[in-house]
Amino acid sequence: MPPLIATASGYRRLFALPGTRAFTTGNLLARLPMGMFSVSAVVMIAGSRGSYALAGAVTATGLAATALAGPWVARLVDRHGQARVAVPATLASVLGSLALLLCVRYGAPDWTLFAAYAGTAATPNIGGLSRARWAHLLRDDPGGLHTANSFEQAADELCFMLGPVLASFLTGTFFPEAGTLAGAALLLSGMLLFTAQRATEPPPQARSRTRSPLRSPGIPPLLACFTATGAVFGSMEVVTIAYADAQGHRAAAGVILALQAAGSCAAGLAYGARKPGALRLGHCLAGMAVLMTLPWLAAGLTGSLVALAGALLVAGMATAPTMVTAMTLVQRRTPADRLNEGMSLMVTGLLTGIACGSATGGWATEHLSATLAYAVPAGAAALALGLASLTRTGGARRAGA
Repeated sequence: MPPLIATASGYRRLFALPGTRAFTTGNLLARLPMGMFSVSAVVMIAGSRGSYALAGAVTATGLAATALAGPWVARLVDRHGQARVAVPATLASVLGSLALLLCVRYGAPDWTLFAAYAGTAATPNIGGLSRARWAHLLRDDPGGLHTANSFEQAADELCFMLGPVLASFLTGTFFPEAGTLAGAALLLSGMLLFTAQRATEPPPQARSRTRSPLRSPGIPPLLACFTATGAVFGSMEVVTIAYADAQGHRAAAGVILALQAAGSCAAGLAYGARKPGALRLGHCLAGMAVLMTLPWLAAGLTGSLVALAGALLVAGMATAPTMVTAMTLVQRRTPADRLNEGMSLMVTGLLTGIACGSATGGWATEHLSATLAYAVPAGAAALALGLASLTRTGGARRAGA
């Protein structure tokens, strides 16, 4: 009970700050579609064109475009303010989603699907916008900022857990375009509510004279760790779907993966009650490297989806503390006037890793087996730990910087 009481009081104090509940509500509404769009696009395109290969290629194009455009949009946010940049960028993204919907609906040539979905790359880094507000409000309260970062990571996991479920329900219950349409509406309404909270918005910075976050000490090694961590996520998703399919229960893959996100969400909320700095990044990465072997062991030794689900639930608990600790280091090492840009660079690293992990996991399931393919996420977690050890990213001196 004492840890639960400490956790509740920590978050209660956080949301007692004026304006924080309002901007968090808007941010959560805008963030939920991030877990909806890919699933909705795949169902919509595959159902209309009869090709999962085309659907996967279109969503991969959107992922790559987002990775390229994210830091550029974030740089504009730092320079001109969240409301002035995020609202028109969100409008452009919503128009891209609607263009994709219309192209699919009315049988436009395949190339138009790629062009339309690439337009969604203008979507701002919604979680980064919220973290920047917390960093501004709690700049003199490291403990409060640690709790806020933990909440934001838990919110990420919750949205990516509920988003695919909501998208599947909408596309299956109503019509194939319903998921994309609802996601666009949530994104725009949530962003308008979020940006309307001007009192908590960080002040825009003049044209920065500081060096790029990529040239800040400690940032390149962190970017490499984020990329390797993204490979864990991307490969785990593909391998789990393939394993469930091989067991004859492909529909259960979504529920099993949701348990992994649930474990991470719970761990993130609990981690927010700890003192900041209680765990260093090296410790978190070591824990993730160990726990990511559990799904491999469960699949290889038991062949049971129930055992695999339990293993993923436990393995997911390593994700949030790792991400919270790493993002806190990014906030400390990035110049204050380029904070959104620094966090967006990390998202770019994650997206790159997810894409590489998905491709590697898919290759392993096809050329080896779904069981042996679980070595890919375990190997990616070990790679992240190795990179941190070689560059001293998770070392005592650097982690406390």
